[in-house]
Amino acid sequence: MKTYRGSCHCGAVRFEADIDVGAGTIRCNCSISSKLRLWSAVVQLPSFRLLAGEVEMTNYTFNTRTDQHPFCKHCGVHAFGAGKSPRWGNFFAVNVACLDDISIDELVAAPISYLDGRDDNWHMPPAETRHL
Repeated sequence: MKTYRGSCHCGAVRFEADIDVGAGTIRCNCSISSKLRLWSAVVQLPSFRLLAGEVEMTNYTFNTRTDQHPFCKHCGVHAFGAGKSPRWGNFFAVNVACLDDISIDELVAAPISYLDGRDDNWHMPPAETRHL
């Protein structure tokens, strides 16, 4: 477990999160993850701390309106999201590309699990993952 600091592109939104990148990251083929090319690490609520930028974000929800997809209203970057699921309970999905102090070696070594959100089959990887 390591504490990382992260931000959006312009720096208006800043956060820190305790993440064990070696425990795994996720890529999903659901509509929003695919369009944003999100690569996330799931963390529980106490492990995520918003440091700045709450008023600098706009929130997007869709479908069941359960998951929150905030993004910086200045630069448009989705640095993290929040949701609730049977697998993780209440969680934050931190966009690992927004971690300012993660090394390339840590990113390369991070295991990736693929989720089939497009077909609402969250426990099996999609048949095709090369595009994710």
